[in-house]
Amino acid sequence: MPKIDLTIAEVKALAIACLLANGCNDENAEAVAEIVTAAERDGCASHGLFRLPGYVAALRSGKVNGDASPSIERLAPGVLRIDGDGGFAPLALEQGRHPLIDATREQGVAAMSLIRIHHFAALWTEVEPLVEAGLCAMACTAYLPMVAPAGGREALFGTNPLAFGWPRKVGPPVIFDQASSVIARGEVMVAARDGHDLPPGVGLDVDGNPTIDPNEVLKGVMLPFGGYKGSSIAMMIELFASGLIGERFSFEAAEHDNNDGGPPRGGEFILAMDPTRFGDNAWLDHTEKFFEKMIAIEGVRLPGARRYANREKAQLGGVQVPEELHAKIVGLIEV
Repeated sequence: MPKIDLTIAEVKALAIACLLANGCNDENAEAVAEIVTAAERDGCASHGLFRLPGYVAALRSGKVNGDASPSIERLAPGVLRIDGDGGFAPLALEQGRHPLIDATREQGVAAMSLIRIHHFAALWTEVEPLVEAGLCAMACTAYLPMVAPAGGREALFGTNPLAFGWPRKVGPPVIFDQASSVIARGEVMVAARDGHDLPPGVGLDVDGNPTIDPNEVLKGVMLPFGGYKGSSIAMMIELFASGLIGERFSFEAAEHDNNDGGPPRGGEFILAMDPTRFGDNAWLDHTEKFFEKMIAIEGVRLPGARRYANREKAQLGGVQVPEELHAKIVGLIEV
């Protein structure tokens, strides 16, 4: 597939122009474009510019409020709730981040829920700023029913990603972001676009038969990673990101969604911990010994290492974007 070269600044400018042309105000466009650019920069193409047509579809259909103005409420000393005002998640996350950091430092542990948001991005971008502030953190969100519980052939769970981050004394923080499905839905969509087969075990076709054809999986159902283990984690995320905070479960999101191709309304749950408040003043040195032992094993790398390598490379030489995708986004700006 032919590709074109873009600098990181050009990626962000393209994303902002597209969002502004389709109903986002400056503040929301900037917040979403920042997340799209970070994903493209770090080699997470399935959550970068690839997502812009979906953002646009949700804006044009009126499902998402491009002028959203999130509000913050403190429900308890260590519990914050952000009402996203029906907008995309990035601005709500930006506005809740520093209050969450402050509450975590005050209490030792704090949680933040986001309601009335539309989440369409990678999840590691939520925890990285918290970890850079010296906190341990995890975040999760549900989506639309695309994944069958273990033993079933009918979708109930979203791909339900979970992100986790831990500070390091040396080098960048350790951060993983993984779907509860075998792979992320966006990776299946990219495989379908590019004409690639999937690894065995990713999903089933509409008749419940295993398939490596991404187009058939998109019409059928995805599977949880690790069988019952991934299924249990997907269930936990539904309960945290929906049941606990009063937002829609994946099946409820589907019942209310207009199927425009953009993200449904849902919620997100974030938990942060201040490691300096747990009684071990040497926690940073102690955990660094663990990480050193881990990476000393041949063939092992820490979660996020590839993403950081992609980031360094992109900052020096930019990124490559499929010509077809670039042309599509330019067309969305010019319409």
